[in-house]
Amino acid sequence: MSSSSSSSSSSSSPHDSPNHNHNAGADPGPSSRTISYSDEPTSSRPRRAMNDVWPDLFLEDLTVQVATDASHSSGRLSAAPALANLFQVCSRWRAVSRSDRLWQQLTERIWRRTVQVRDTWYEEFIHWHRMARNFVAGRYAYASLWFGPSDMDDDHYSTVICRCLTLSDEHLACGFTDGTVRLFHLDTRVHFRTYRSHQANRLGPFARSVSGIVIADNRLVFATLDGDIYVAHLDEPNGHTRRARVGDVVNSGVLVEFAGRGRWWVGLFAGLPGQAFQIWDAENEQLVFIGGSLTDPETVMGWHMLTELIEPVGRLRVTNQGLAVACTSSQLIVFDLNSQMLLHELWSTVGGFIVTSMDVNDEAFFIVERNGDAKVRLAGTLELLCEFRTRPLRGLMGCRNMGYALTCAGGVVRVWDIERRRGQQRSVVAERVGEGMAMVCSERHVAISCNDRSIHLWDFGV
Repeated sequence: MSSSSSSSSSSSSPHDSPNHNHNAGADPGPSSRTISYSDEPTSSRPRRAMNDVWPDLFLEDLTVQVATDASHSSGRLSAAPALANLFQVCSRWRAVSRSDRLWQQLTERIWRRTVQVRDTWYEEFIHWHRMARNFVAGRYAYASLWFGPSDMDDDHYSTVICRCLTLSDEHLACGFTDGTVRLFHLDTRVHFRTYRSHQANRLGPFARSVSGIVIADNRLVFATLDGDIYVAHLDEPNGHTRRARVGDVVNSGVLVEFAGRGRWWVGLFAGLPGQAFQIWDAENEQLVFIGGSLTDPETVMGWHMLTELIEPVGRLRVTNQGLAVACTSSQLIVFDLNSQMLLHELWSTVGGFIVTSMDVNDEAFFIVERNGDAKVRLAGTLELLCEFRTRPLRGLMGCRNMGYALTCAGGVVRVWDIERRRGQQRSVVAERVGEGMAMVCSERHVAISCNDRSIHLWDFGV
């Protein structure tokens, strides 16, 4: 494995810390004031008791509201400067800044993090703020991931290419054309386990290609183009896989994309009309729905995926609210997995969608049209949240996290701020890559696989 690092020459702004130039925020622990509650009647309490209880809670709630308003109007990074200004008002505000309850509320509201990993909630808030700012400053660590040919069944190492990627907090899962999923530790960047499909090539050299990977609840679930679905447990050291579903290409078509979240697994099929979607209950692995016409115009292309490395026929992603967003080059739909109802249809009016650019995060999706128009919309309503223009180069790929969209075209990876109505390019990573095959990002990592078998990883958590 070869690795290097890259960072911006500019240093962090002094306003990055909510306690800039003050000692008030240096101690992130609870306020020195002890708040006590009494069961005595109000009339018998000391007069200043209400002043000890309500003002602190009121000021904390007001602080949260100020930070929230700032993040909504100018982006999440503006919350910290707003807090810094507030804590300069007087000693009472500085005392409020030492409340861990306050920082818990701020972390949950601004960064949507409900699990404390660091020692205090103040440190948790600062961690996520700095990491988001690293995307703007172009500050990261870079590594080129390596995997050896010794664990391959395919004699032709050069033809084994990574076609899909999935990130979790701890792992990067890479799905290959030989029907394997290779798992990397994000901390060590080491390939440590390989999961295999069970069948040999049946309908073409790429029938075993992995079409999607889901990591949830210590389970790794992946599907192949021929329709098989496999389940593995991450805590089992031998990489054993269990086939949860046997594919039926003749009667179902080609499983061109597989995704899932929470209760649902979803497959996007192409090859037979009227059977674009299949939905499974992830708890009992039972099929609960078949239908849809999204990929009817791409049925022939679906069959070609078994024998040729062609551009993706469709893309499928699932939001936190259980909405499936799927697109082909001409149409995008939003489908409610809970009710199995079609909610929205969106047709491109400028030459089509770039299938490899579509991605979701939380409750919104990102997509680029062939003329370079990039948009972020709420999945539930199609409300336009952000738009910008990018260069519509051949092979453009895209992905997004909560605050940024990332595009890769012509070997160049760009970071776009999508928290305002008019998106802006914020940074460009220094490393150039080859022709991309897959791209994925989280709040911390960005990964790209290329047709030269290289896998690139950027860590913005430095």
